[in-house]
Amino acid sequence: MSNGTHAEILALGARWAAAEQHGDTATLDELAVTDFRLVGPFGFVLDKAQWLDRYRSGTLVTSSLVWDDVTVRDFGNTAVAIGRQTQRASYQGQPVDGQFRVTQVFVHDGGRWALASLHLSQAAPPGRPASPGGAE
Repeated sequence: MSNGTHAEILALGARWAAAEQHGDTATLDELAVTDFRLVGPFGFVLDKAQWLDRYRSGTLVTSSLVWDDVTVRDFGNTAVAIGRQTQRASYQGQPVDGQFRVTQVFVHDGGRWALASLHLSQAAPPGRPASPGGAE
C-alpha cells in the first residue's frame, strides 16, 4: 500500500469520526457516496438518508467518539479500514455507549476517496473467550 493512500484514509476516517461526534450531517454527506450503506451492530441496514436523518432528527446524539487501532488495506480503487470505535451516545434518549469493531469500505470516486460502507460489530465483553487465533 502506498503511504499516501494510508494517510488519506486515516485523515478521511478522522473527519468521519469528528463529524459523527458532532452530528455534522453536511460533512457526513460529503464524505459518503450516494449509495452508502451502514450495517449496525445488531444487523440493521441504513441507507445514506436514514443514516443522516438520525442526526438531523436528534434521535442519535453522540457526545464522544474515538476511532483508533486502525489498519488500512489498499486494493487500488478500494480501501478497507478496520478499527475500534468507542462511543458515548444516546438513541431515542437511551444510552448506546459501547466499543465496536468498525469496518469501513472506501472507494476512489471522482478523483477522491469516499466512504461507501460502514459495518459495526460489538466488541466482545470482558471475560469472554478470545476468538480462534487470539484476535477479537
